[in-house]
Amino acid sequence: MTNGPGAGIPAVSTAILAMSRHLEVRDVLKTIVASARELLDAEYAALGVPDDHGGFAQFVVDGVSAEQWKAIGPLPRQHGILAAMLHNATPERLADVREDPRFGGWPAAHPDMSDFLGLPVADGDEILGALFLANKRRPAAAAARGEGCGFTEEDERLLGILAQHAAIALTNARLYERSRELTIAGERARLAHELHDAVAQKLFSLRLTAQAATALVDRDPARAKDELHQVAALAAEAADELRAAVVELRPAALDEDGLIATLRSQAQVLDRAHSARVTFAAHSVRALPAAQEEALLRVAQEALHNALRHSGAERVEVTLARSGQGALLRISDDGCGFDPGAVRRAGRHLGLVSMRDRASGVGGKLTVESEPGKGTAVEMEVPGG
Repeated sequence: MTNGPGAGIPAVSTAILAMSRHLEVRDVLKTIVASARELLDAEYAALGVPDDHGGFAQFVVDGVSAEQWKAIGPLPRQHGILAAMLHNATPERLADVREDPRFGGWPAAHPDMSDFLGLPVADGDEILGALFLANKRRPAAAAARGEGCGFTEEDERLLGILAQHAAIALTNARLYERSRELTIAGERARLAHELHDAVAQKLFSLRLTAQAATALVDRDPARAKDELHQVAALAAEAADELRAAVVELRPAALDEDGLIATLRSQAQVLDRAHSARVTFAAHSVRALPAAQEEALLRVAQEALHNALRHSGAERVEVTLARSGQGALLRISDDGCGFDPGAVRRAGRHLGLVSMRDRASGVGGKLTVESEPGKGTAVEMEVPGG
């Protein structure tokens, strides 16, 4: 891969769009790391988010297999070069990380690394994490001759741009996860302010991408046109994100309108806000106790969020039908699907734990059917009152 300005800027824009498609922190971290490794053609990449106890709350790697990662052992501590990036907010570009006086070795199963490029991920004065790459892919002859660090100043510049956007994406993901946890009515004003900040950061991301297009207009009009297409796509995603956030902030009108009308209204709003077709149908449903209706509504919202944000579905169907004296809710999509077992093993839950808790809390049960390439169906059945 070539890392000249003409090739680098479109690649950065592609990475930015990939980051903006995710809202969960873990998904954002994985996308940042994978994008950085691909962009700069490195063998390994990692991003660590520090905790307050000298370690890392999260540490995501790319280029290391699950078996290798398991064999390596516990997460690293904040020491050596990682600590320097976190505490001093300084970039590090080394020809051989093993020869740096701060290098303290690594576990036996750790892959061997030489070339090293690392930058802090910062939001203002706050250091959110440390992003680093190792083993720049380059001709074997050049590496054998020991021609300095494989990572160039241009690589460092491109990674710096990506780190800026990584900070935006990570901040947005944190705000989003916090917003989903805030359920007390008194917190809504503060949440609205934070979402305003998140939109402002998204607009900043748009501005940087537009500046990249401006820089290419005279030198390479075709690439500038591609950049402007990326700006349009990013703007559309920002609009979708804002509409979805507004829907989630809107209080459910269960008391006034009931479950069926509330679900129908939310399906209609989401159908207008997203490219996927969202439909709702109800069949002979009787009134249920308030706690059960609220649980059904919250599970429907979580399942719809997953389908619209993660599955790439063209059609999402919500149905509510009578089941004995109770009700059966079903949310199905024709998206990419997933392996539920792999999700559990990876420590990701896609909200499944909270959905199951809501179902069991009202005496119901939740089932999820999915497999890669065959869509997903979430069903929740609750008894009558």
